Amino acid sequence: MKNINKFYKYFFALFILMACNEELRDLSFTDSIAPPSNVSAAYDLTQDNTGNVTITPTADGALSFEVYFGDSTTEPAKLGLGENVTHTYAEGSYNVKIVAINLKGDKVEATQPLVVSFKAPENLMVTIENDAAISKQVNVTATADFAATYEFHSGETGVTQPVATANIGDQLSYQYSTPGTYSVKVVAKGAAIATTEYTMDFEVTEILAPIASATPPPTRSATDVISIFSDTYTNVAGSDLYPNWAQSTQYTAFDLNGDAIIQYSNLNYQGIQIGATQDLSSMEFLHMDIWTADAADIETYLISIGSGEKFIKSTLTKDDWTSIEIPLSDFTSQGLTINDIHQFKFVGAGTVFIDNIYFYKSSSASTFDDGILSNGDFSSGSDSWIVGVDDNAPAPVVNASGNSYYSVSIPNAGNPWEVNVSQKVEIIDGNTYTLTFDAWSNVNRSMIAGVGLSADPWSSETETINITPTKTTYTVTKTVAGWGAPDARVLFDLGADAGDVNIDNVSLFIGNGNMVVNGNFENGAAPWIIGVDDNASAPVVNTNGNNHYYVNVAAAGNPWEVNLSQKLEIIDGETYTLTFDAWSDVNRSIISGIGLSADPWSSETETINITPSRTTYSITKTVTGWGATDARVIFDLGAAAGEVFIDNVSLSKL
Repeated sequence: MKNINKFYKYFFALFILMACNEELRDLSFTDSIAPPSNVSAAYDLTQDNTGNVTITPTADGALSFEVYFGDSTTEPAKLGLGENVTHTYAEGSYNVKIVAINLKGDKVEATQPLVVSFKAPENLMVTIENDAAISKQVNVTATADFAATYEFHSGETGVTQPVATANIGDQLSYQYSTPGTYSVKVVAKGAAIATTEYTMDFEVTEILAPIASATPPPTRSATDVISIFSDTYTNVAGSDLYPNWAQSTQYTAFDLNGDAIIQYSNLNYQGIQIGATQDLSSMEFLHMDIWTADAADIETYLISIGSGEKFIKSTLTKDDWTSIEIPLSDFTSQGLTINDIHQFKFVGAGTVFIDNIYFYKSSSASTFDDGILSNGDFSSGSDSWIVGVDDNAPAPVVNASGNSYYSVSIPNAGNPWEVNVSQKVEIIDGNTYTLTFDAWSNVNRSMIAGVGLSADPWSSETETINITPTKTTYTVTKTVAGWGAPDARVLFDLGADAGDVNIDNVSLFIGNGNMVVNGNFENGAAPWIIGVDDNASAPVVNTNGNNHYYVNVAAAGNPWEVNLSQKLEIIDGETYTLTFDAWSDVNRSIISGIGLSADPWSSETETINITPSRTTYSITKTVTGWGATDARVIFDLGAAAGEVFIDNVSLSKL
């Protein structure tokens, strides 16, 4: 089909015009649409020796299909989403080709076998197993000669049978409502009237305890956490997890591969006596992770010595961990004082596993983000910072009261460049850069700051800054004109005046500074979210002391089904540069950019190919025809399987 991309865009534009009677909309957002995936087809053969086969194609992200029958028929059947086609085959084996087409006209094809036989299926082999990770789910696979499909009969009373069908050789999954032993049946079917059956008694099991730990808590300063029960933080000593309050609840110390977890069985109510009364007035949140197979919800009480007890009810997800974040304001708004909390109480029914019980507040640590520089706060000493352009001349760095910073004493005034500190970094001709830093001296004096080349002709964009004995933050914004190099530099020329010069917290961003909050994830998740749900915090982990976003995409699907976002204002007509670090355990792609947080979901994005090597990526986009105060930075990650790591995100307006 010629010019299929244009065809589908024109088709969609015409649809919008006819349906909405609005002005023709910008269709550039289609450029970010991923190709179809999971292309397949379901077969339904009439069992009357006629050879009639109904083919229903499916795919994620498809708008239409072409079905090539694999026999002498040359022209494909062209179907819309949800449509099927019936075709008459002679006895034989065929390869049916399904072509899925998305809104842009992208085509993805898959070929799958089809056997049409008027003989009863033979050599039926059936595998039935309990799923290792999903409670009460069975996975079934059937193979047979002369068969095209098979049915699974669950053996449950009051349930319409068969409960599921699949093409022969494919796996199907079915989840029972209750565990137990069932008389199951698998029926292999071809085009013949006769079928072949397999029956057996099968025990369906449920998972009654977690098989994996909850997501580990982020690394936080000890001053920001009061921990009751966690392997990550230091817990309040002497807490009693099972005081005798005449409850029917039973307590077990549950160990999962070295991870200590509380198990409360036959729960009605259960208390925890904290080892010492806690003043929570400086804390902001209560965190808990709870796993259950049978509890629908749980009430969590904080108990004050002076003002009694108040509770918050939380809904639980069965057969999975529920991460609970309760603002302490939800308790204080009910009249509870939290400067004298000495007990917890849990009320519910069933069995729950509880881990990571702690109170916390927003990090008191620095939220410094050095942008495209390294070690901008000098916390790693001289690393990346040099004198002049000599890679073997580390800059002088000192530490005072636990804070590291650059420091030099200039006894006599001279040429500005004779005393210098630099860091080499790529500078691109035509880009705008924002340099931010703290500086102070023992006297009032000047210095030169900016960006420039590391070799002849020494082109630069700089400003003269007047500094004082008061530590002050300065900002220099410059557009590079007529030069650039991969080994250019941030530079500070300090030799023109006598006196001490101290420099700290140096950052360099492309554009007018970083619009993203907590782009390095050092403060945990906030304000990063999943999708557009303000209550769904993004998963953040700590590896070797570094916080970063992490997700494991188990199976490929729609790109937006696995997402990381941060809401912020995006202005129509403006140009933005998004910079970030990303890596994976496999070679795979992600979609990144900016876009709306609601319908019509307009966006400016790019597909980025990431690898196991941590790499910095940069995307520059101009917004056309949309904008909002609650737009967002977007990372759509669901189109491919594999782990995704993201760190050091910045967004600047050019």
